[in-house]
Amino acid sequence: MPFAYFDNLSTAQQRVYRMSDTVAALRVREPQALRPLVEALRQALASGERATLEDATTRLSDALCERLDVAAVEVEVLEVRPSSETGELHGLYTLAPGRRPRLQVWMRTARHARVVAFRTYLRTFLHELCHHLDFLLLELPHSFHTEGFFKRESSLFHQLVPRPPTPSSRRRPRPSRV
Repeated sequence: MPFAYFDNLSTAQQRVYRMSDTVAALRVREPQALRPLVEALRQALASGERATLEDATTRLSDALCERLDVAAVEVEVLEVRPSSETGELHGLYTLAPGRRPRLQVWMRTARHARVVAFRTYLRTFLHELCHHLDFLLLELPHSFHTEGFFKRESSLFHQLVPRPPTPSSRRRPRPSRV
């Protein structure tokens, strides 16, 4: 079911929206090989050092782009999120003619300037990267927030950060009684 803004799109944009919605996952080659980069990103975020975090985010971004066979994106990590009455800006993807695509992500909350949680930061980064992938990998002329878009973001996240086992999957099977 399309989001509310779908009805305000042109017919051509609605066609792109539907195309985006059909792609629910992106498969990364050997995602387990990227886990050390994810851990380095986690540690860099915990350090609170912007330059260190930008380096770790760039390394992960480059590795993901390489594994998905798309050109790398310029990564910029910024300090405190900009905010307004409507909310905070977490990340931004910019694609301008004649310029290298740029992904910006903020590392600190607007209100208290605290370093954001790891999962929030990683999801924000992947969200912005998905806009890049919409244009370069899926070759869509627009990158809309569709259910498929958010599923693609989650598919990348869960390849990089596997779900912890559930309590029932940790239990040992009981021997059968005869």
